[in-house]
Amino acid sequence: MLQITPLVAVHMTAALAAVVIGPVALWARKGRTQRPRLHRAFGYAWVTLMVLTALTAIFISGKELPHIAGFGPIHLLIPVTLGALSASFWYLFKGNIEVHRKIMQRLYIGACVVAGGFTLLPSRYLGHLLWSSVGLA
Repeated sequence: MLQITPLVAVHMTAALAAVVIGPVALWARKGRTQRPRLHRAFGYAWVTLMVLTALTAIFISGKELPHIAGFGPIHLLIPVTLGALSASFWYLFKGNIEVHRKIMQRLYIGACVVAGGFTLLPSRYLGHLLWSSVGLA
């Protein structure tokens, strides 16, 4: 079982914070009332948290799932996340706001919602904590 080390604590904190503030960044640019300052502030905070989450994940390895040299299938999200963030800013700087928006929305759904959902599986550390506390694991 994975222990809560300072590295794991930073990783989980950054990931959970990204899940929470991501929708604010996305919402601030939706609809008729646009909030560019709020979007920019929460967007940069979200990107920082995503980079921190990806970089700390490099040094976290589990032994339960199949892995090669400590890297399992979940580690494929590291280059995907960093690549998507880079591409998103490249499109932003080129003025292609629509592609920037689509990449960020898909990255939030894929890296935060879907991958976050997988962390709640009973075999994963966070899932074990959650499900054992409610008596289901």
